[in-house]
Amino acid sequence: MFGFSDETYIDVSSGNGGAGCVSFRREKYVPKGGPDGGDGGRGGDVVFVVKENLRTLGHLKLVRVFKAENGQSGMGSRMFGRDGKDVEIPVPPGTVIKNAETGEIIKDLTGLDRFTLLKGGRGGLGNWHFRSSVNQAPKFAQPGEKGHEMRVGVELLIIADIGFVGFPNAGKSSLLNLLTNARSKVAGYPFTTKIPQLGVMRYDDQDIVLADIPGILEGASEGVGMGFKFLKHISRTKGLAYLVDMSAEDYLTAFDVLRKETEKYSSELSEKPFVLIGTKLDESGAEEHFENFKRKYSEYEVLPLSIYMDDLLLPVKRAFMSLFKTEELEERRKNGGFKHGIDLNAEYRDSEDGE
Repeated sequence: MFGFSDETYIDVSSGNGGAGCVSFRREKYVPKGGPDGGDGGRGGDVVFVVKENLRTLGHLKLVRVFKAENGQSGMGSRMFGRDGKDVEIPVPPGTVIKNAETGEIIKDLTGLDRFTLLKGGRGGLGNWHFRSSVNQAPKFAQPGEKGHEMRVGVELLIIADIGFVGFPNAGKSSLLNLLTNARSKVAGYPFTTKIPQLGVMRYDDQDIVLADIPGILEGASEGVGMGFKFLKHISRTKGLAYLVDMSAEDYLTAFDVLRKETEKYSSELSEKPFVLIGTKLDESGAEEHFENFKRKYSEYEVLPLSIYMDDLLLPVKRAFMSLFKTEELEERRKNGGFKHGIDLNAEYRDSEDGE
C-alpha cells in the first residue's frame, strides 16, 4: 500500500483544557443559591501506539498533523466539561521519536506498547471553588491550560538480530531467501534490493531475525549509493554478516572497504561481532579465490557459501547462532577469546532432524 518509508516529520498538538464555568444556582425557592460553576475538562494527550502489523512509516507521509481534542468548558450545577479525546499515532516496532530541531532522541519505543508524548492541558476550575466567607458570589473562574505543540521526527530502525553487509549483488538476498521465509527479489544485476528486507531463521528452537540491506558502495558513509541511508538499520543488530562475492574481481579488497565504511559510519557498528562469508563458490574460479581470501584473513573464521551446496549451509547457520548468543560472545571476550570475528570452535550441534 505504501512504499518503504523510514523517517518523516509530523506536527503534534495536545488539547487545550476547557474553561471553568461562572454560574450561580437559580431556583424558584433558592434566591441566593450561590456559585455552582463546574470545572473544564482535560485536554487530550498525544499518544504513540506501537502496532505489530505496521512495517513502515508510509501512513505518516499522508497525514502529517495530529491534534488531540480540546476539553469542554464546565457548566452550571457543578457539571464538569468532558475530557478531550487523545490522538493516537500508530507506528511500527523499532520507532524512535526525535526532537525535529535538535535531533535529540526523545524516546525509543522499542519494547513499549504506548508512549504519551504530550499531556493535554488541565481544565480550569469553576467559580464554585472560589467561594469563601468574604466572597460568597465569585464572578470568575479559571481558564483552561493550553496544550502543547511541537514538531517531531519519527524514525524507524529495523529490529533484527543479524544484519547482512555487502556490495551489490553479493548474494545477500539469495541467502536470506534460502534461510528464511523472506522472498527478496534476486536478479543478475546490482541493486535489486532497494529497501531493507527481513526474514526469520529457525534454528535450534530459536527464531533469529535476519536483515538484508541494500548494497553498500565505497563512500557509503559519506552518502554514496543507497547503503548509507540504510546502514542505520543494522545499528541494533547483535552481529553482522559480511558477504563477499568470490567471483568478483575485487574479492580481495571488498571486505576492507566494507569494514572501513561501517567504521566511518559508526565506530559502535564496526565493533559488533561478525562472521565473514565468501559467496558464490559455484562460480568459475571462485574456489581458488576463496583459498586466497582465507589466507589473507586467516585471523578470522571464513565460511564458504553457495546456495546450490546444501552442506555449506549448516556452518553458516551455526555461525549465526553464535552471533545470536551474545552472552556467550561477551564471556569469550572476557576470557581472552577473539576480539571481532566469531569463534566457530564452540559447537552448536544440530538435533539431526534434517539440518
